[in-house]
Amino acid sequence: MVKENIMLSSIEAVKKFVSITTKYDFQINLTTDKYKIDAKSIMGVFSLDLSKPVTLEVESDAAAEFLAEIEQFKVQQ
Repeated sequence: MVKENIMLSSIEAVKKFVSITTKYDFQINLTTDKYKIDAKSIMGVFSLDLSKPVTLEVESDAAAEFLAEIEQFKVQQ
């Protein structure tokens, strides 16, 4: 499993992120303190508090291409 912190700071960012996630067959989740949702669900993503970073969990060891595509959303440490 791969974990990354990401920030989805606008409606356009959410649309683009969900569009990218739906291209992949493996499980992709977003988690906050209380919730874990399917990152492929635009309604689920909008149900989260997006004013702060959320944790991305990818259930695949072959996710390098996906992680490269979402580079723009990663929170720089």
